[in-house]
Amino acid sequence: MLSKLLRKAAPTPPLPFAVEDGTRIYAVGDIHGRADLLAEMIDRIRVDMDRCSAHRLVTVFLGDYVDRGPDSRLVVDMLLALSQGGNAICLKGNHEAILVRFLREPILWENWVALGGLQTLLSYGLRVPARLSREDQVRVAEEFRQALPAEHLYFLESLPLTHVSGNVAFVHAGLRPTVPLDRQQEEDLLWIRQPFLDHRDPFSHFVVHGHTPVESPEVHANRINIDTGAFATGRLSCIALQGNSHTFL
Repeated sequence: MLSKLLRKAAPTPPLPFAVEDGTRIYAVGDIHGRADLLAEMIDRIRVDMDRCSAHRLVTVFLGDYVDRGPDSRLVVDMLLALSQGGNAICLKGNHEAILVRFLREPILWENWVALGGLQTLLSYGLRVPARLSREDQVRVAEEFRQALPAEHLYFLESLPLTHVSGNVAFVHAGLRPTVPLDRQQEEDLLWIRQPFLDHRDPFSHFVVHGHTPVESPEVHANRINIDTGAFATGRLSCIALQGNSHTFL
């Protein structure tokens, strides 16, 4: 499935963005249960932080922490520790959204399984077959709710949809073209591909996003995509933005 989603990167002219003065922002792409890659990236970010001159250092995680990879529970633990330390902002991805919905609507079982939900359940100690009756779907949803630590559930339910610095909007999937940021629908912010990906004109903000796997970070004049399919490729990407410049770690 990943090969069908991969999109080729395209060269672009200088980018029209600037984050807030005195701020350096690290944005990290979709993790999908790869705690090993997250640990390595956290170390890289800390090394870079020690070398930079910005007064304010912020790390923004772009969502999709769970599913597909083997260590969703550990990823959530790590992100909780970072966010409680006050130097990390964790955004909601479509995978967090469907996980939380499944707890309320077990009928979504097949949708969640198709997105890698079995791997998340296994990381929380639940070994479940892919095919379940409606009755068993309700039972598994309740078992999963019991297995989730309270702080994990609160974390997953409380994730913000966007973060803005200067004229840069950080979001999981993208924006609906021509719609102001404050009028965007959650469905688009978490799930959109088209028409966002093919839009060539400016959005209301310059966009840094994930959600659509690419072979390497994809840079356009109006957006940057840093989802490099970590769960399958072993490549977790991070971009650092300061002023109107950017670099990849």
